[in-house]
Amino acid sequence: MAEQAIDYSEWSNEKLVDRVTQLERQLAEQTAKYGVPPLPPSNPKSSRVHRDFDPSKYSTRYVAFKFAYLGQRYNGFEYARNNITPLPTIEEELWKALNKAKLLSPLDGSAITAGEVDWEGCEYSKCGRTDKGVSAFGQVIGIRVRSNRPLSRPPGDEAANINGSNDSLALRAEDHPTAQSKDGLSASPPSSPSLTKLCSDTSTHFDRIDDEMPYIQILNRLLPPDIRVLAWCPSPPAGFHARFSCKERNYRYFFTQPAFTPTPGAAGLQSAPACAERGSRARREGWLDIGAMKEGARKFMGLHDFRNFCKVDAAKQIDNFERHIFHSDIEEVDPGTGPVGYVGRPGFPEFGPTNGFATSDHHNSSIETPKVYYFALHGSAFLWHQVRHMVAILFLIGQGLEPPSLVDDLLDVEKTPARPMYEIADDAPLVLWDCIFPDQTSDSVKDALNWIYAGDTSRKENGVIARGNGKYGTGGVVDDLWKIWRQRKIDEMLAGMLLDVVVAQGNDNSARAQEEGEPRRSGKPPRMSQKVFDGGNAVRLVGKYTPVMGKPRMETAEVINARYAARKGLEAKEAPRDEEAR
Repeated sequence: MAEQAIDYSEWSNEKLVDRVTQLERQLAEQTAKYGVPPLPPSNPKSSRVHRDFDPSKYSTRYVAFKFAYLGQRYNGFEYARNNITPLPTIEEELWKALNKAKLLSPLDGSAITAGEVDWEGCEYSKCGRTDKGVSAFGQVIGIRVRSNRPLSRPPGDEAANINGSNDSLALRAEDHPTAQSKDGLSASPPSSPSLTKLCSDTSTHFDRIDDEMPYIQILNRLLPPDIRVLAWCPSPPAGFHARFSCKERNYRYFFTQPAFTPTPGAAGLQSAPACAERGSRARREGWLDIGAMKEGARKFMGLHDFRNFCKVDAAKQIDNFERHIFHSDIEEVDPGTGPVGYVGRPGFPEFGPTNGFATSDHHNSSIETPKVYYFALHGSAFLWHQVRHMVAILFLIGQGLEPPSLVDDLLDVEKTPARPMYEIADDAPLVLWDCIFPDQTSDSVKDALNWIYAGDTSRKENGVIARGNGKYGTGGVVDDLWKIWRQRKIDEMLAGMLLDVVVAQGNDNSARAQEEGEPRRSGKPPRMSQKVFDGGNAVRLVGKYTPVMGKPRMETAEVINARYAARKGLEAKEAPRDEEAR
């Protein structure tokens, strides 16, 4: 007969505590009597056997990767040891992804501490070192990575090939250049002088592209969503170096037109000296003179000394500031339509009235939305902050604060031996657009690297793109970037429409009256602090504007270099000509 259940509902607290204590004691006695082992903690992953990765069991190959990143969440591209930064660098993220995928075999990898980056033994090189906040759509690195190609074994060593016991063959291929083939693939090198060549190669039918590891998909699964690998090159030319083999770097700096929100009425009109010099009408603040900017940009083309368009890095002791610019212009992005259409409404036109009275033909004019332009710059190499200095001068020209001839004055190092103290442009709109690696044996200037892009058709699939190709579909580059674009596009739409809503609210008669015929009381706009646009989201108020050529000067590059060399006890030496772009 089953024991009747005990009703604890009317027991006192003291009695309940005694009962619990009694039951616990009984349970402990029974456990000790019958030897019941304690239950292991519930952890399904504990059954997985951890295996140390042995790079000696894999072949390697030297490849190049092309990738893109949006730079606002990063502290620049380059990792600097013992320099803790508030944001991670692009190199740190690359290092983590490459190591997590077990694609790298750095020298003495066991000694690398968490968070440290050490490319030694990986034959690593990078094309450009972008600064904090700067993006890149065509950054390139060269690096030796793990390959799918089976290891080559000596004849008669089938057992070692099967069991993987021939550890004497586990030497890194970069220590034995003779083991590297022309396509960048490396098998295990010989372990003794008697093994003079590799033979019994089990990888005879290995296709260096179709049979290789899906590098793009592997890395993009491990990298943050705003860093995407776009392509890989299976066979960089002999002696390839991502920095020194690059013969052209292309930059774009994006900006809107108007650059900042215009002020309606007479208060928004400005009669800058440069406008008067060019015979221009009074221009409403916020709108840039694209024609003047084009004129100034084209003056950069050719071989010039850009010491007045850069920040001197004394640690590098550079004394040659000449750089060759192949292309320099202001170009318009396909405008289309979009929000923030209020800038085309009455009260916000680009130009002011011609005779003190505003024209009233706005009813017949089309509504315009902000356009997007970019400063396109192609050159062999660039100095530190060179692009942002050049853009800053073009913005001053576009605002009518400086004439285009200012570019000539700053390029003339005899007239201007030291850089005036002007502010450089903001970092966010700058993009390293592309890096060009032409054929060194010809006169062609086109990129000659054999890039395999995400989604390129496979020779084994008869030209049919299979699922999971790394470009389209879930987890593909396009799908990942679409998510980022859509999020920011919605933010842009909402902010733009909110601007339109706010401008339409309340009494707008004051701005309309100024544009429809009410004369100004004087020929000069009200006195106010000068607004200076530098590419950022907000303008700088500088009070009374001081022309660039009237500003205080920095010390000359020679003085800066000499003082640093004396402090560090350096001997005078010829500095490298090629300081990669930032």
